[in-house]
Amino acid sequence: MVQKYQSPVRVYKHPFELIMAAYERRFPTCPLIPMFVDSDTVSEFKSEDGAIHVIERRCKLDIDAPRLLKKIAGVDYVYFVQKNSLNSRERTLHIEAHNETFSNRVIINEHCCYSVHPENEDWTCFEQSASLDIKSFFGFESTVEKIAMKQYTSNVKKGKEIIEYYLRQLEEEGITFVPRWTPPSLGPSAEASSCSKNQAVCTAVAVPDAAALKEGLSGEALSSPGAASEPTVGTPDDKLDADYIKRYLGDLTPLQESCLIRLRQWLQETHKGKIPKDEHILRFLRARDFNIDKAREIMCQSLTWRKQHQVDYILDTWTPPQVLQDYYAGGWHHHDKDGRPLYVLRLGQMDTKGLVRALGEEALLRYVLSINEEGLRRCEENTKVFGRPISSWTCLVDLEGLNMRHLWRPGVKALLRIIEVVEANYPETLGRLLILRAPRVFPVLWTLVSPFIDDNTRRKFLIYAGNDYQGPGGLLDYIDKEIIPDFLSGECMCEVPEGGLVPKSLYRTAEELENEDLKLWTETIYQSASVFKGAPHEILIQIVDASSVITWDFDVCKGDIVFNIYHSKRSPQPPKKDSLGAHSITSPGGNNVQLIDKVWQLGRDYSMVESPLICREGESVQGSHVTRWPGFYILQWKFHNMPACATTNLPRVDDVLASLQVSSHKCKVMYYTEVIGSEDFRGSMTSLESSHSGFSQLSAATTSSSQSHSSSMISRWRFC
Repeated sequence: MVQKYQSPVRVYKHPFELIMAAYERRFPTCPLIPMFVDSDTVSEFKSEDGAIHVIERRCKLDIDAPRLLKKIAGVDYVYFVQKNSLNSRERTLHIEAHNETFSNRVIINEHCCYSVHPENEDWTCFEQSASLDIKSFFGFESTVEKIAMKQYTSNVKKGKEIIEYYLRQLEEEGITFVPRWTPPSLGPSAEASSCSKNQAVCTAVAVPDAAALKEGLSGEALSSPGAASEPTVGTPDDKLDADYIKRYLGDLTPLQESCLIRLRQWLQETHKGKIPKDEHILRFLRARDFNIDKAREIMCQSLTWRKQHQVDYILDTWTPPQVLQDYYAGGWHHHDKDGRPLYVLRLGQMDTKGLVRALGEEALLRYVLSINEEGLRRCEENTKVFGRPISSWTCLVDLEGLNMRHLWRPGVKALLRIIEVVEANYPETLGRLLILRAPRVFPVLWTLVSPFIDDNTRRKFLIYAGNDYQGPGGLLDYIDKEIIPDFLSGECMCEVPEGGLVPKSLYRTAEELENEDLKLWTETIYQSASVFKGAPHEILIQIVDASSVITWDFDVCKGDIVFNIYHSKRSPQPPKKDSLGAHSITSPGGNNVQLIDKVWQLGRDYSMVESPLICREGESVQGSHVTRWPGFYILQWKFHNMPACATTNLPRVDDVLASLQVSSHKCKVMYYTEVIGSEDFRGSMTSLESSHSGFSQLSAATTSSSQSHSSSMISRWRFC
């Protein structure tokens, strides 16, 4: 398996030429890099004007590996070939390196680039990427991989020290400025003056790439520039750089930085809308121990979930029912000693049975989601206030009053579902959970709940019985005395509702709760439909004015489908309620409607106006069609049958594997459509509501050509 590394952008408040002068001083040898033994120049090229300088070297490295491994491999040193390409005119240095030793067993490639900061020409940027592919190594593949990545990580950090060391050395010699390259015909006198002032420095600038010695995956320090004495601080909108990561996201190892940047790049390349914020990407990575594939999987599932239920808008569009505001005994209360937002929940005082009977499970779930969304917002605010990364919150749960009524089965069921949803979509947001005044009945509740809580989350739980929280190692270790709530013998008045019993007059019947639950989660612009083999799902759109624009946005949640658009001059007959027989679906989550009559003939009763589009499971598709004629347009999602191989009667292996992934002849889509006038279509953001989200929604490219009668704009995002 290929291991990849991508560094953040490192920004230094020094001009490119000065960085190059410091960089060149590391050669031919550098006491700070003992592993670099020697190097020989293989080839060298320099343009007539001196602007381009390319040098290739063969580098001898003493890798820190066990003596036994070296003996088995039959080598004492490892050789790398490095090619440096300096463009003094463009002020860039590109460094490419690959291993020569064991190249048939281990493939190491590395690329680094020095360039001028795009917003300040007196600053220098550095980027670095590398890959390691171990084909075979005498049965020590895992050991070699660990050695390589360990060496690489340590040298990434050391690269900073090396540049800083030589920058100080230059400063001690009185060299704080190195002139830029100028064409010989334009500035010979300036060049002569500069070289007479300091011949060594002039040479260093003319041939900086001779110093750009790279060691490949096991010697990154040779190409990593050090941070300047005053590193720049990025902002959340900047391209990811090392100082921004440290300031807003925290201390990460080089490999963790690499995972974050690579996953972010993947989203930028495949996701057509605004990508999740860096801190959110990082949470999913941490939840899966920085395994990119696993983190990407759960993150994409969460993005789809957020889109389907419009969680992005919950704080702005949903107002909690008055019953929740009066009887839900929880609320935000200042922050803990680490700056994390503090949420206080008086669970023992809360009538969980009454809330479930009065509101239903869905309303409680939505309220908990709004609390989590508010927590994310408060973390961002505290990050700015305290000047350090704050990505999680602390929850204080007071269990005084907890008794057997809290173990009411529907209430526990609702709690377990809430835990499941929160664990899946808000990983690594809980920094610490303080459970106070746990009564004897608590172990029973804990036995029911704990299996559904992630192991990493459970490690953050601190449980205190009785008044133990008041002693050593108690509440004062985590919360300032001034903000301890009054009901915990503190001096701070806490505005969290006291809870209490919900009046039975507010209870609702089972039928009312069921209807209310459906209403809560169907208040969305998206609809869901099931597509069966032989039973496509179709929707009818009537167009009165020609040149109207039909827009669509749909996700293929399960299976593969074919998307078609048809036109008919006459309206199809309304579908019969039992037209699908056994396939008839009545639940809101799986509707299926067929409009095109079986006796209709394509080309006579209706016509195709767009080419069929095959959409795979996990894809998100957005597009539009400028209607040419008035009449009735039918959007159809049809089950995609796997085609047989054209040259043989036997199915292809890929087709068989794909068919095995579909457990039944059923697909599922989630869609939204809208019709708007063509004059309003250009630049319109209403055609695709998903474009409004800053976290998970898909982008809407809403440009069209009024000269084209049929313009379909399809953009895809494979998120699974």
